[in-house]
Amino acid sequence: MHAIAATPHPADRAFGARRYYLLEARHEFLRLLRTPMFCIPTLAFPAMFYLLLGVLLNRGSGSGAFTPAVYFLAGYGVFGVMAPGLFGFGVSVAFDRDQGWLTLRRALPLPPGAYLIAKLVMAMLFAALVFALLAAIAVSVAGVRLPASAWALLFVVEVLGVLPFCAIGLFIGSLLSGQAAPAVINLIYLPMSFLSGLWVPLMILPAVLREAAPLWPAYHLGQLAYAAVGQPSVGPVATHVAVLAAFTLVFLALARRRLAPAT
Repeated sequence: MHAIAATPHPADRAFGARRYYLLEARHEFLRLLRTPMFCIPTLAFPAMFYLLLGVLLNRGSGSGAFTPAVYFLAGYGVFGVMAPGLFGFGVSVAFDRDQGWLTLRRALPLPPGAYLIAKLVMAMLFAALVFALLAAIAVSVAGVRLPASAWALLFVVEVLGVLPFCAIGLFIGSLLSGQAAPAVINLIYLPMSFLSGLWVPLMILPAVLREAAPLWPAYHLGQLAYAAVGQPSVGPVATHVAVLAAFTLVFLALARRRLAPAT
């Protein structure tokens, strides 16, 4: 009597693939949540900077549409959500390359794209946590009151805003070693945040820095965040979205070229 091998139903295979994606995303999130060198700065620094520089040192009602506590809520929110993309991709991909983990994955029967999707979900979850921490400080300490629609729009802007920084981080991780990546990312992350007007309003920076600000992706995400909460912003929304999409696609293409297996 011949045994007949059971062929998995396509729906069963699809369910198994979805389950694997969810498991890998969960494990990636928990892995970095349990990594103090990543988790503590990512969550604590934006909240600390907003509390000290955006709330305690900027008490007052502002002038016109400018409200310091709301303005810096958006700015430091963008500063915070950049980190999961840059460090979560850049450093971890660089270390995975050094350890040969990416080469090993190519030899395993894993769903395509699961590695990058897991990291993307991780970055978006950390961005959501950053938003929640800053929102809690804004409401409880700074007395910020916004319509539900403004909170929702700011949440969407900041969580989806990790995408270009994930692409940039992926490219850096494909280019540098695990030892070099953190230093290089810090040299990009901190100056870009300042030069984009996230720490202090661009209006008080020298003219040459104000004119150069649109060169940075963080500037465009910042303008979207300011507009979401009714704070002064510059330029049409469509332009900022288009620039961020271009950054995402360009750096994703560069990273893909770097990570493609040699033939």
